[in-house]
Amino acid sequence: MNHDCGTPYRRLHHSPRERGGTHLRRTRRAGGVLFTVPLRSGGGRAPDATWPLDGGRATGTAAVYYAEGRADLRKPFLFADGFNYGPSDLPALFDFFNAPDEEGRPGLFDQLRSRGFDVVLIGFDERHTHIQHNADVAIAAIHRAIAERLGSEPLTVGGASMGGIVTRYALAKMERDGTDHQTATYLSWDSPHNGAWIPLILQQLAYFFEALSPAEPSQAALIRSPAAQQLLWTWVPDAKYSGGVATASELRKDFVHELADLGDFPRRPRLLGVANGRGDGIGRPLPAGQIAFDWQALIASATARFQPDRGTEQRIGGMHAGLEMRRSTTTEVPAMDGAPGGTLDSFGMVADALKVEISEENRSGTFVPAVSAAALIFDPIAWNVEPDLNLLDQTPDRFHLHDVAFSPENLPHGAVSGTLVGWVLDRLT
Repeated sequence: MNHDCGTPYRRLHHSPRERGGTHLRRTRRAGGVLFTVPLRSGGGRAPDATWPLDGGRATGTAAVYYAEGRADLRKPFLFADGFNYGPSDLPALFDFFNAPDEEGRPGLFDQLRSRGFDVVLIGFDERHTHIQHNADVAIAAIHRAIAERLGSEPLTVGGASMGGIVTRYALAKMERDGTDHQTATYLSWDSPHNGAWIPLILQQLAYFFEALSPAEPSQAALIRSPAAQQLLWTWVPDAKYSGGVATASELRKDFVHELADLGDFPRRPRLLGVANGRGDGIGRPLPAGQIAFDWQALIASATARFQPDRGTEQRIGGMHAGLEMRRSTTTEVPAMDGAPGGTLDSFGMVADALKVEISEENRSGTFVPAVSAAALIFDPIAWNVEPDLNLLDQTPDRFHLHDVAFSPENLPHGAVSGTLVGWVLDRLT
């Protein structure tokens, strides 16, 4: 029973078929932080070299994996870690992106290494801090790569998820400052160029129930972080939100304006992007406004609905604990959960934290919409775009990126598949 008690040249590429399977090496969420995408830790391939990175306002580490048969840097491929809480685990990141998409075929990074690229993974000591601060860490990595490189091969620079935004900002800032980044190609992997989405009701639930699960960091720690506020198109500051059109954090507004002042994207490199979502406008079959899970206990309850498709004061769910109760609604917010894009098992994470049953088909919703990963040109604050727009029908001048690969299916955010790996290798080699 539901109570809703808290209720420049641009060419797009779409691979026609999947080459190999999707390989995901994720675990369930570790610790108390919700909405993270943990990789398997406690292992991973050790790098050939490591570089300490000091950006001034933030610090990090680069893990260097030289090209096959070499022990020096000649053709750097710099790839930054993405959105998460705490420090990067670069060996685990290497293993995730290097997992074979089919048996007997090397992974992405080993295929790059066999083609002469040196893989340099950029990690951050605080992935959840301000994007501008970690961009300074990425700039330090670019300077180190140029200093270490033998010869004059240009760099390839990019990253996964937030890492693509960090390096986008870093390269644009270097150009603004008159610094030669010597980068010929920029590559983002399912990066939220126009923002990411975590359901508003789930953000509220994370705040509301974190007191019932006393962990440090708390369940809502990632939502409160500067990085989340800068990346999320809609952000909830506390458990009390309910009402009109969801708005961005002031941190996001400031960051978007800073990027615009830098020209939005770097101008010198070729701009490539990978989207884990489909490009044809077909999303996941999540019924807008219907219940994702409903938990009832003697002194507490929680209901979460998939985001309704616009409308006025639409119920999105609610929660209560003891005498405290919330009923949540939204107005004119599109049905984002089923939009085409890279997915996250956000509903499943919250349900697991509450120990409530949830069907497998209800666990995951859209995290990085395809219109965001493809860097479609629209207002990233107002979001004056339909999230299920058929991107394959759009003209090249509607995109910031020069070339985009879409997945044939809506895959988990950051997923590595044969189609996407093949496309990247074709473009880089």
